[in-house]
Parts: sequence; structure tokens; C-alpha cells
Amino acid sequence: MAGEQLALTVLMGILLVGVAAFLTRIEDWRSYASPTASGGTVSETGYGHREKPAGVLRWLTTVDHKDIGLLYGLFALIALAVGGLAVMVMRLELVTPSSNIVSASFYNALLTSHGITMLFLFGTPIIAAFGNYFIPLLIGADDMAFPRINAIAFWLLPPGALLIWSGFLIPGIAPSQASWTMYAPLSVEQPHLGTDMMLLGLHLTGVSATMGAINFIVTIFTERGDDVSWANLDIFSWTMLTQSGIILFAFPLLGSALIMLLLDRNLGTLFFAVDGGNPILWQHLFWFFGHPEVYILVLPPMGLISYIIPRFSGRKLFGFKFVVYSTLAIGVLSFGVWAHHMFATGIDPRLRASFMAVSLAIAIPSAVKTFNWITTMWNGRIRLTTPMLFCIGFVANFIIGGVTGVFLASIPIDLILTDTYYVVGHFHYVIMGAIAFAVFAGVYYWFPIYTGRMYQRTLGKWHFWLTMIGTNVTFFAMILLGYVGLPRRLATYNAITVGPIDVITLLHQAATVGALILFVGQLVFVWNILQSWLDGPKLTDGDPWDLKDDGLFTREFAWNEDRITADETEADADLWADGGESDETQ
Repeated sequence: MAGEQLALTVLMGILLVGVAAFLTRIEDWRSYASPTASGGTVSETGYGHREKPAGVLRWLTTVDHKDIGLLYGLFALIALAVGGLAVMVMRLELVTPSSNIVSASFYNALLTSHGITMLFLFGTPIIAAFGNYFIPLLIGADDMAFPRINAIAFWLLPPGALLIWSGFLIPGIAPSQASWTMYAPLSVEQPHLGTDMMLLGLHLTGVSATMGAINFIVTIFTERGDDVSWANLDIFSWTMLTQSGIILFAFPLLGSALIMLLLDRNLGTLFFAVDGGNPILWQHLFWFFGHPEVYILVLPPMGLISYIIPRFSGRKLFGFKFVVYSTLAIGVLSFGVWAHHMFATGIDPRLRASFMAVSLAIAIPSAVKTFNWITTMWNGRIRLTTPMLFCIGFVANFIIGGVTGVFLASIPIDLILTDTYYVVGHFHYVIMGAIAFAVFAGVYYWFPIYTGRMYQRTLGKWHFWLTMIGTNVTFFAMILLGYVGLPRRLATYNAITVGPIDVITLLHQAATVGALILFVGQLVFVWNILQSWLDGPKLTDGDPWDLKDDGLFTREFAWNEDRITADETEADADLWADGGESDETQ
């Protein structure tokens, strides 16, 4: 166990050194050309504010929404790398039925860390990255309503991440093995100090998300430009607003439940204890947050898809109002479905029936969105750019993830499939197959804005196809494992009697091959983004996607066009003032 922790600590140390090296290089690339008379600095691209300091101090003290968006994005990608490395170790362990690579306890620790990392340290922050950078640009605001609170919300995340990962980073502290759902009584009785540290880290991430949600709500309500009304507010801002409303009601409840769990663990209270308390209470509190959390993660990606698909279909979004109404409906209904995670716990059958009805009903607004996306593309002038490929991949994967979820909303079927790999496959079709695809679509679509450069298109398409193939091979194999009846959360399956061991082994091996394909695809993504950001061709046109041709040129690209024009004007002024070539062109 100590050797495994040491190896993982070394790997994470290498990752952090690589990030530091990247920051050093990108800081050189984004260095400021010359000091101004006021003592401030101006970037080569005209991107920065004149009052900003240069160097690392800029990133530690910035309150600019664009800088904070970039910080969120970098943090989320680091978390994605950490969670991805953890799951790769798990998948390699599952190639054979018995334990070969890591112990069962270390596998459980990786399982816990992977879930927490992907949901709280990657999913929510990567959405905040898009929101921080682009919401003010889309609504015509100068910045977020509360810039300093915006910065504080981000800087709560790194210490939160270190607390969550402390069981792997600090010798002598065993990492939590309570799984990401932290079910009682296991999470109450498990003695690992890493569980307490993880709960404190989750607290910080919850406070961060709540502060960010308040900021988004106030910004969209009060900072819109004079020409931006509720009627013409863009679809991405609508989904961010709905998501922020869900966060405002869901995360404080999670914080309360975490406090109760910490008190049970450390001060002897009996909220979730078997004797004197009720372990099922934890499930009610957790899932009242946990299922809205799924929509916290999926609504803004739906907004990204609804925003990007029309740009490469040559037409406006079909049924815009219905997409908005379905978004609001999901926001309301998401708080009425939590107990479908608890059908097998023995709750009152009348309650189960009501939750089944609402769980089936919430599929309707999601289906509305899906049909609107398909109709938008129908007979459109489709351009298969990398962002559009990821949007189409999102729709395909979301259909599979949604349909498999409808089966789980039915009580008789759920009682058979609950706690099997079917649930894992369904969940990951939504999280990886849909949400991550939308994130990648957004990264590629807006890449020209936040870098001023263009990515390598061929590598972008390689990234899509590797990710699409890897996703479906991995998670469809898990759905089949669920039909066989294989329980989830097991490090070994050599003693399993639910199905033919040869079939189970073959499906696990297929899932691992798919995961390796996924891993290679993300390596292509990282290389493409870093190389293109540092050395890609600079934009000379504020409309890199030819949106003006279809009348779909939007506010953020108009801002980008103004920035490029200002840079060219500044370069011309340098030439005129010097009487010849500027220092940058020599």
C-alpha cells in the first residue's frame, strides 16, 4: 500500500512539474510588450488591462473574468488528468478476474477519488470556465457582477483539491474508501483520516460553486447590455442561469449533510448511525443534491450544443423558446426525482411510484431538446468541423445515455439492474459521452477567441474519432456487463457466480481497450491544444467560422473582431511612431 501511494505521489508530482513548466512557457508567450506611463502593462495581443501586473502576480491577483475563466479551465484539465490516470489504473486492474496490479483497498481509494475528482473538480469547474469567460461577452457586460468574489470562488478550488487528494499526497494518511456517494454507515465507521480531509475539501468546492452561482445569477439579471432582453438572451446564458439556480438550492444541502457526517465521525453524534440514527437519511440528503447535480453538469453542455449546432448547420436553432422552456422545466423537476436512486432501499411503495412518475416525466424536456437539435440539422448546410463533430457525437451518446436512464426510472427494472455495471455504463454515457463531448465542442469552437490562434484541424478530428470510438466501446461493454448481472465497485470478480466468467472477462477487457483508446485520444487533445496555443497560426480574421455568411455572427466574435482590429491599429501606430519597423517585426 505504501509503495502504491508513493508511486501515485511521484506521478502526480511529475504532472504538477509539467504544469509549472507549461505555465512558465505560456507566461513568456503572453508577456507584456512594454510598460505604459501609468506603470501598467499591455499584452502583445491587446488582451490585458493596462492596470494588470505582469508575470505570475497577474494570475494570482487577477479579477478579470477572462483570466479567471482560463484559470478554471486549466484547473479542470489538471483534475481531468488526475481522474483519468486513476481510472486507467482501475481498468488495467480489471483486465483479469483476480488482483494483479493494486490491492482491493487501493482500488477502492482510486474509485472514490475518481468519482469525486471528475464530478466536483472537473465537471463543475470546466463549466465555470466557459461561463466566466463568455457570459459577460455574450450579454454585453464589462465583467462579472462581483469580480473579487469571482476570484475568491476560484481560489477555493486548489486547496479543496489538495484536501480531496491528501490521502494520496500525505504519507501516513490513508485515502478514503467510502466511494463518491459516501453512503452511511460505511462513511461513518471507516477510520481513514483521508475521509475527513475529503469531506473538508468537498466543503470548499461547494462554497466555491455557490459563490459562483450567485455571481452568475446577479450578472445575468443586472449586467446585460441595453440591447439584450430576456427574449433575445442566448441559449447558453439561459442554461447557465438555470444551472446556477439549481446550485443555489442543492449545494447548501450537501454542505449541511457533510457537516452532519463529520460530526458523526468525530464527535459521536448519531445522525447516520445504525443505532440511534438512520443511514437512509444520508441517502435522502445526498441524492436531493446528487440528482440535481447531474443537471448542474448537463444543462450548460446542452446550452453549448444548442448554441454551436446552428452555427454549423447554417440556420437558427429550431424551437428556441421550447428549448428555453424545457431547460427551466428540467431545473424544477430535477428536485423531484432523487429517490429513484433509492428504489431498492425499501422505502414506501407509494413514494416509489410517485418518484418513478416524475423520473419518467423529466425525460420529456430532454427529448424536446434532442428533437430540436436534430431538426436544426435537418436540411441544414452542415459543415463537419471539429466542434460540429463533437456536437453530433453528443446527440448520439446522449440518446443512448437517456434511453438507458429511462429503464432505470422504472421500478421493476431498476430493482434488477441497480448496483450493476449497467448503472455505470448509463451514467458514463451521460457524463463522458455527452458532457465531455460538449466541453470539447466548446473548447474547439471558442479556441480562436481565447488564444487568438487556430488549432490543428486534423488532430482535432483524430481526437473526436478516438474519443467517440473509445467511449462507445468502453461504456457499451459496461451496459452488457450490467445485463449479465455483474455488480459494480468490485476490484476482483474471480468469485462472481452471476454469469459466465469468460464472458465477463472478455467484456472487461473490451472496456479496458476502449479506455486505452480514450486515453490516446485525450493525449492528442492535450498536444493539439498546447502546441496550437503556443505556436498555432495567428488569426487575422475576427470571423474564423464564416458566421457572417449565414447571419449567425454573434457578440463574442464581434468582440474578438474588435480586438483584432485594435491590435492591427496599435501595430500600425508603432510603425508610424518608429518611422520604420517596430521591435516586434524586426
